[in-house]
Amino acid sequence: MRTSELTDGAIAGAVGSTVLNVVTYLDMALRGRPASSTPEQVVDRVVGATHLSLGSQDLAANRRAGLGPLLGYATGVAAGVGFALVTRGRRTPVTWASGLLGAGVMAMTDGSITVLKVSDPRTWRRSDWLADIVPHLAYGLAAAATWNRLRPPT
Repeated sequence: MRTSELTDGAIAGAVGSTVLNVVTYLDMALRGRPASSTPEQVVDRVVGATHLSLGSQDLAANRRAGLGPLLGYATGVAAGVGFALVTRGRRTPVTWASGLLGAGVMAMTDGSITVLKVSDPRTWRRSDWLADIVPHLAYGLAAAATWNRLRPPT
């Protein structure tokens, strides 16, 4: 696999992550719902498990607020690189790729919050699931479309 293919996967994942965040913020604006504290709670769990310090209480709160979204972007970029590996650098049908990418990132994020005991998806309401599924589908569509746009025609 060439470096350019991995780079294109990372770019596709970054575009997908950006779209996921835009859709999430639109949902917050339209429904008037608060931001999720889940990313910051994940940071707390990881910091606790690794015995790292984020500094004083004020600094730690600010660092959690920054690290939470960065973990989300890292997940999205990593998924794009993984997708590049799975497809061996080839274009893929957008519908198939969108589903794989969206479901894959959703499984990674929901799986990690479950393992870290931040949340239990089995207790979520329908509105919670929709707030999770729709942005991840948008991630998948944007990442897949970007991936195919960056790949040379065959």
